[in-house]
Amino acid sequence: MYAVIEDSGGQMKVSEGDILEIDLRELGEKDKSVTFDRVLMLGGDTPTIGAPYVDGASVTADIINPDKKGEKIDIIKYKRRKGYKLKQGHRQRHMVVRISKIKG
Repeated sequence: MYAVIEDSGGQMKVSEGDILEIDLRELGEKDKSVTFDRVLMLGGDTPTIGAPYVDGASVTADIINPDKKGEKIDIIKYKRRKGYKLKQGHRQRHMVVRISKIKG
């Protein structure tokens, strides 16, 4: 069984046991799992398509790493003949989760 979920403006196809990197979110210190309630589709023997979401469906994921830094990207701005150069770096923060249960 698989599900298509919506999180942070993107759609992901997940099944039980998958490991995902999702955007960082504020959680309590004791929280060990994340629940996604925006399920767009449930797949399997009889697929269920939501309009826009499937009623009563949810996906639960266990948190593996609550704060992981992504790859560094360099932002470089330059204007010729003006003496203007700017270099800036950025590392996006993610959360690593493992899908444990698909309910629907």
